[in-house]
Amino acid sequence: MDANGGNRDSRQQSPQAASLKAFMLKNSSKSSLNLYDHLTRLLIKVMDEHPDDVVDIIEEMSHDVKQGLFEGVQSSLQDLPQTSAAELLAEQQRSLFSQSEEVDQEDEMVENTLPNVNEIGFYLEQAGVGLGREEMQRIFLALKHLVELQALPRCRLWGKILGTESNYIVAEAEYREGDEEHELGTEEALEEEEREAETQESEAKEMDPLPRSVYKPPPVVPKEAIGTGANKFVYYVCKEPGLPWVKLPSVSPAQISAARQIYKFFTGRLDTPVVSYPPFHGNEANYLRAQIARISAGTQVSPQGFYQAGEEEGDEEDEAPRDSYEVNPDFEGIPVGEMAESLSSWVHHVQHILQQGRCTWVNLAVKPGEDSNEEAEADEKEEEPDEPEPEVGPPLLTPLSQDAEVLNSPPWSSKLSSTLTSQHAIAVLRSNLWPGAYAYACGKKFENIYVGWGLKYAGEGYSPPVPPLPWAEYYSGPEITEALDPSLEEEQAMKEALEEQQAAQEEMEEEEEEDEEDD
Repeated sequence: MDANGGNRDSRQQSPQAASLKAFMLKNSSKSSLNLYDHLTRLLIKVMDEHPDDVVDIIEEMSHDVKQGLFEGVQSSLQDLPQTSAAELLAEQQRSLFSQSEEVDQEDEMVENTLPNVNEIGFYLEQAGVGLGREEMQRIFLALKHLVELQALPRCRLWGKILGTESNYIVAEAEYREGDEEHELGTEEALEEEEREAETQESEAKEMDPLPRSVYKPPPVVPKEAIGTGANKFVYYVCKEPGLPWVKLPSVSPAQISAARQIYKFFTGRLDTPVVSYPPFHGNEANYLRAQIARISAGTQVSPQGFYQAGEEEGDEEDEAPRDSYEVNPDFEGIPVGEMAESLSSWVHHVQHILQQGRCTWVNLAVKPGEDSNEEAEADEKEEEPDEPEPEVGPPLLTPLSQDAEVLNSPPWSSKLSSTLTSQHAIAVLRSNLWPGAYAYACGKKFENIYVGWGLKYAGEGYSPPVPPLPWAEYYSGPEITEALDPSLEEEQAMKEALEEQQAAQEEMEEEEEEDEEDD
């Protein structure tokens, strides 16, 4: 009976089980899957793998089962994997590690034009400065590629300037012979454009004259010649090793003067306009070039005696500041301990930039096209008291001990790279005026590098300059100036004086009439 009853219950439950199985075999509206087959595959996967904590990972296993069904049935319209920025950069840097057969013959020439960047990186690492061994190796290969591409006579790593979006790796090189003509050609073209604009303005004024302003802008300070002063070297920049190098334009005194009055971070894009007050005429490439000139003039140093004054200067140019130097073959090196203790053992080997924005002062009162006639010489003698006094900066190869303090702090800080092994240490010099500028010296070897934001130390805070006072609407003169009202006594005295003048005129007229009658 129990068996019959049991059979009766099973026969009663079979329709329900059939309906449930039919429900589980129903395909999904989004795919061809059903719950029965999915649970079967999931249980088979669990029994085969025997994972720990099945309850915790059952959802992930269910997802893997579903994903495994679609691996071979994917659509042909698939999303390609996006290439990351690191992969793109690595692809661009592949050319740095490739070497052609023709380059083997030019290795000796490149070694003479390029310094040993790996050795420089080793010494900088001892000083606690630098960019890392891997990046220094990539920069060395990028500099080698630049020398081969531009045929530069000499090139060195100047440093790295940080930006808000990207950074600038800066390379310093000497000018080639053809660069001077190119630069001069661009300046002449700009001068011709200015002359054409002036002629057009003059013609327009003749046709329809307009009121002219009395304001006269200050004379433009001429740019220093290529290969001299602030334009002694040419600079190339790139964002990362392997990316194309970009040549920076030459710097003008106006750009250096404006860069001294602003405090602005770099963005990493050379074509970005520089929005500031006072206004800076140029984009970020010009601003970067001006800051490089300022940093080089203040932080490029060398051991005393390594360089000596050049012999090209004649006796007639003794009054002019020296702008050339050469390596001293008799230099034997300075002890590292002495260089770490005394700033007198370091000297500046880059010319100081004057307040005029140039390394050599130019008299703006004398026009470049004036003739040397006797009359002109006589006029010059008369105008000598009104001429400005020539500005003179510190001479070349001046010791660092003569540098001025920076907001009551020393301009330089020197130390040994290691006090525990001083016999193998190097002398390290750090600039407090331009944070990020470093120099090291060891025997006859030395090097300068800058790694920073390209900004000068400004103390606790930076205060922008105050705008100038507005100009007067008109010039005050006696014809438009309102006089004070006279007092009663002054009016009577004026009245008496006028009466006396009238009486004297009448007497003169009567005398003249009598003389005419007598004639």
